[in-house]
Amino acid sequence: MTLPEPSPLRVTVWGENVHERRDEQVRAIYPDGMHTVVADAIREHLGDAVVVRTATLEEPENGLTEEVLASTDVLTWWGHAAHDDVSDAVAQRVQEHVLSGMGLIALHSAHFAKPFKLLMGTSCRLRWRNDHDRELIWTVDPTHPIAAGVPQPLVNAEDEMYGEHFDVPAPDELVFVSSFTGGEVFRSGGAWKRGHGKVFYFRPGDQDYPVYYQPGIRRVIANAVAWARPSRAERELPGIFRADVPAIEAAALELAATDGVASPA
Repeated sequence: MTLPEPSPLRVTVWGENVHERRDEQVRAIYPDGMHTVVADAIREHLGDAVVVRTATLEEPENGLTEEVLASTDVLTWWGHAAHDDVSDAVAQRVQEHVLSGMGLIALHSAHFAKPFKLLMGTSCRLRWRNDHDRELIWTVDPTHPIAAGVPQPLVNAEDEMYGEHFDVPAPDELVFVSSFTGGEVFRSGGAWKRGHGKVFYFRPGDQDYPVYYQPGIRRVIANAVAWARPSRAERELPGIFRADVPAIEAAALELAATDGVASPA
């Protein structure tokens, strides 16, 4: 018996797209926007197994209408300069879709994105320094699917530094940690389960550096997207339901109520 091929994974790559339009240096690195480079990385590694579209902040409802999210299996998110410009309603909508089963991949400064903070429930603050640090990304769980095919260590030649303490809940699965030129360390690849959905945070990717062209970084992002595929066909929030008394318990209660005398047949 031949099993049917799984449907293509529907991926929406969300990008703030502010630096690329405003800052000449960033536009020179990402002339078509960072989101297009991230989208290309996913297509490069996952091919026909995915259908990828992009959305940006300036679109109506920040590009993330109910219809868009309902037809998205995995959402990637990069933001930095305009976190506060994301509608609270959109942020809550994203949170609810993750809790209902959609995957979320938060990239770099998306640690401060409204949906990520809602899902973490903490400040998500950290230490940082933008001074051309070299980052070594060490795989601490080589059995994890997100680590498949990733060099050990993965060398990120220049990027902004993030350091501990990173104020997030302890990841359910820690895949990567990073060390930097200045000696700092950081939990740079962590995974969480939230409701029915999966969340992965991956640290590299400041807008001032061509990080998302690096083959190893692109592989991690694509692996993360594949890992975050929803496990349920239907999308619904985890529910609270009235539980009927199991039949065996109901019979025991009835017996107790009659002082141990069974009801006549």
